[in-house]
Amino acid sequence: MSIPEIVYCILALAFCAFFVLLKWNEVRYSRKGMPPGTMGWPIFGETAGFLKQGPDFMKCKRARYGNLLKSHALGSPIVISMDPELNRYILKNEAKGLVPGYPVSMRNILGKSNIAEVHGALHKRIRGSILSFIGPAAIRGHLLPEVDKFMTSFLDNWDDKTIDIQQKTKQMAFFVSMKLIVENEPSPFNEAFKATFDNIVSGTFSLPINIPGTNYFRGLQTRKKVVATLKEVIAKRRSSLSTHADILDQLMRNEDSRYKLNDEEIIDQIITFLYSGYETVSTTTMMAVKYLHDNPRVLEEVRKEHFAIQQSKRPEDVISWDDYKLMVYTRGVIFETLRLANIVNGVLRKATTDVELNGFTIPQGWRVYVYTRETNCDPFLYRDPCKFNPSRWLELECVPERNWAYL
Repeated sequence: MSIPEIVYCILALAFCAFFVLLKWNEVRYSRKGMPPGTMGWPIFGETAGFLKQGPDFMKCKRARYGNLLKSHALGSPIVISMDPELNRYILKNEAKGLVPGYPVSMRNILGKSNIAEVHGALHKRIRGSILSFIGPAAIRGHLLPEVDKFMTSFLDNWDDKTIDIQQKTKQMAFFVSMKLIVENEPSPFNEAFKATFDNIVSGTFSLPINIPGTNYFRGLQTRKKVVATLKEVIAKRRSSLSTHADILDQLMRNEDSRYKLNDEEIIDQIITFLYSGYETVSTTTMMAVKYLHDNPRVLEEVRKEHFAIQQSKRPEDVISWDDYKLMVYTRGVIFETLRLANIVNGVLRKATTDVELNGFTIPQGWRVYVYTRETNCDPFLYRDPCKFNPSRWLELECVPERNWAYL
């Protein structure tokens, strides 16, 4: 063969290999009755667009395939739902073939026993073990006053200073969680723990490829360090007779056989508590500050509401549950911030059997991504959806069954 012929053969083989790779996922996951969509490359799927393009990726997919489509991201085939009614059905019918099904990377880094991953009898046992300290009674009697005292101390030296709100809200979210979980650990411990924990967040939403240099690898290595640190704290607690008014102590000393957790399960819940209240709470808090800054009239309404509550209290009094119930406008600000700026774009479920949704078949083992970001800004559901308007929520305060049709 001549050199040109060899070159042509190589190009032809390369083209064929490229075509096979491009269609591999399409063929592998092909099944009658599936929603429309594309599956991307083998292993990687469409993860790059899913993570980097975010809302733009979803808008393009929705324009091309409609409100229910298939894709492949974060190591799993998924069906993405952007239909408000279907999303509501999925979330209300979790037991009917759909259970929590977060990415493999999240499950392995947060722990296989974390409350967001398990279901059935194990979920019931873990939920029972933590309900006593995160339920309504605990929030009213312990968590709310403790958070108030922490925030008073945290804000104490902000006067006449330029503050990096993004940095401060991250510190606030992490340290208030640490105080509630392990109350008496020294500040250097908390600072070092936070620096270690930062890699957890980036690792949970990544391709589960465990090689050095990847976010997933760093996340797994960070988990090992966090687990080792928490084991030391637990061992120190077990060797001491002293008690602590924190979540770790309650988990360790729960003697109810129905809800008692072993050390591995306790550690998984603590990592999950810290993770769930870190990036989400800090970013949402930062955005609330931004919206208040950008909307002086809203800020003035919030100030009026809080100053009215403050006038009925002594300077040393902490916020009570009754005070919280009076914060009607503040709740509107919170709801509106969550609508516009919630960084959790949706929730994932996993099909435990073949499930039918809107006439399409979702195969067993596939993830279903209930995507809510687009519906939060749907002009059919919300009047003037891009406007920050906490008052839209006040109209619903006395309505038993909320009318989501046109807020």
